[in-house]
Amino acid sequence: MSNKSVHLDKYQFVDDYIKELKRCLDRLDRKKISEVIELLIVAYKKGKKIFILGNGGSASNASHIACDLGKGTLLRHYDDNEKRFRVISLTDNVAYLTALANDISYEDIFVQQLRNLVDKGDLVMVLSGSGNSSNVIKAVKYAKKKGALTIGFLGFEDGGKLGKMVDTAVIVDSRSYGPCEDIQLVLDHIITGWISKIKGRD
Repeated sequence: MSNKSVHLDKYQFVDDYIKELKRCLDRLDRKKISEVIELLIVAYKKGKKIFILGNGGSASNASHIACDLGKGTLLRHYDDNEKRFRVISLTDNVAYLTALANDISYEDIFVQQLRNLVDKGDLVMVLSGSGNSSNVIKAVKYAKKKGALTIGFLGFEDGGKLGKMVDTAVIVDSRSYGPCEDIQLVLDHIITGWISKIKGRD
């Protein structure tokens, strides 16, 4: 293969990826995004805990979203009177995760953490491309059993099994992990950006 054809193929790949990402963004259900925002605001106002979880790239996105909700929505960092999100990423404690995976099973890494922490009325946000990860499904089942509300940032066109389980799902119309995980963070920045604006009007 000549250098010229390699460059052409590379540029075509970049162009195709961006086109696919734009297509998926255009097809996002705005009503579902609004529902997610409302659920987060209700949890915030009621002082409920918000748990975020996922595997692989979704695990790092869970950390990112927890950061943005916890710190990024603050207007006055040293004001003790400003209400804060009580948000926890269940992907961040490596010792805890590996102990659970090693001593019990990988399927239990999230549900066992929820068994320690989740209460009725709390909010559990799950991130998954396929929507079929067994450890995430197990966590959602337990959360619902305990009376927590559930949100999914999902993909693969129908959200997989989780698409039918969670209370509200924003589903990416793609079967590729790249756009699914990219859009998780787009949703994060839309949601936390809007919440910051709303807080600024209080």
